[in-house]
Amino acid sequence: MASEKPVGVADIGVTGLAVMGSNLARNFARHGYKVAVHNRSFAKTERLVAEHGDDGTFVPSESVEDFVASLSRPRVAVIMVKAGAGTDAVIDQLAAVMEPGDIIVDAGNAHFPDTIRRENALRAKGLHFVGSGVSGGEEGALLGPSIMPGGTKESYDRLGPMLEDISAKVDGVPCCTHVGPDGAGHFVKMVHNGIEYADMQLIAEAYDLLRQGLGASAAEIGEIFAEWNRGDLESFLIEITAEVLAHTDADTGNAFVDVVMDRAEQKGTGRWTVQNGLDLGVPITGIAEATFARALSGSVPQREAARGVLPANAGTWEVTDRAGFIEDVRQALYASKVVAYSQGFDQIAAASAENGWDIDRGAMARIWRGGCIIRARFLNRITEAYEENPDLQLLLAAPYFTEAVGNGVAAWRRIVAQAALNGVPTPAFASSLAYYDGVRADRLPAALVQAQRDFFGAHTYQRVDRPGTFHTLWSGDRSEEQQD
Repeated sequence: MASEKPVGVADIGVTGLAVMGSNLARNFARHGYKVAVHNRSFAKTERLVAEHGDDGTFVPSESVEDFVASLSRPRVAVIMVKAGAGTDAVIDQLAAVMEPGDIIVDAGNAHFPDTIRRENALRAKGLHFVGSGVSGGEEGALLGPSIMPGGTKESYDRLGPMLEDISAKVDGVPCCTHVGPDGAGHFVKMVHNGIEYADMQLIAEAYDLLRQGLGASAAEIGEIFAEWNRGDLESFLIEITAEVLAHTDADTGNAFVDVVMDRAEQKGTGRWTVQNGLDLGVPITGIAEATFARALSGSVPQREAARGVLPANAGTWEVTDRAGFIEDVRQALYASKVVAYSQGFDQIAAASAENGWDIDRGAMARIWRGGCIIRARFLNRITEAYEENPDLQLLLAAPYFTEAVGNGVAAWRRIVAQAALNGVPTPAFASSLAYYDGVRADRLPAALVQAQRDFFGAHTYQRVDRPGTFHTLWSGDRSEEQQD
């Protein structure tokens, strides 16, 4: 005789039990929650329970109907499947058997417009839909990630305490907060990933500069990064960079980084961030250059056609002050990283205003301090800056960052100039410096661009000496007309 299925006993459910989903389910169980678990292939569900049953209480189900039935009301089901059509399919299956007031959570890397669409559709059925960013990789999912949930405040009242419980903690503060309505959570996770792209590219450029300028080995540069990780640059990415550079390939005995093909792949969140930055008119140049750098690395036919053909006309790099050069790279890296974060927070502010999300940028910096991939010491400083001035127009203009970046500007210029003179590409370093100079400039050559636009397209312009919108009759007597 078949045993009865448990009904209404689980606090929360997770469907989709690949590594991330399994680890998230185990995290909930370790914190004392009864966790309903389900996977399209029941073998994965059985394996999770068999291998990790000691983590806590799991309630396995073979069907979606039994999975939903095992949840206590209002039900909370977390989806951990590949973004796209697969997510829509699982949402449809859950929505068909859930009831008004129940909550569906997509904790994958969904594109925020999809989240907005899904939230609208499920709201019409009386269901809550939460698009939640989860950062920290496999380890974070198990030990404590940074969590960025969107959705209604009502859904967060039910879901939030559990998410805060399993999230990473910094100084006892959970790395989780309610981000805002509908797509806000997935939007913030997208920008987080964009900043991650920039951060990784900047670190890679710093590594390349040290290797090209000093002729240092990967292991020696790893030691430099390890030293940097004890100072203002302390972060997860700097830490793992030191470890990667110290690693030796078992097969060849060479530095591991030297046997890895120099082609960086991407899953799309960087592209989404850049596309959205263009839509909003926000200059996220560091993120864009990092994304294009990955694209360039994969442009194999073009790189092969250029190799040995395009002249460099570059000098031979001879660094005479090793310690001074290392410090210059460190300061340039720090300044460029601040620019990337500043641009990312500008993008969050712009999207928040456009969509009515009311996102607290200080809270975003706070929940990124632990668990996530871009966690870094200076996120404490960013949190403080927005707590002191929630309406801060430019993170770079906050007193701490004005001083910190300003102290490194001379080093930043030296590094970008030397790289250019010696033929070493530094797209993220250089674009970040160009942004810094552009945003601080008293006057930009955009005046000429706008004059050109008026000449060929009658796009009008504004004057510095009086209000109004104007057009010059370029094809006529070149007199000026006021348009408003």
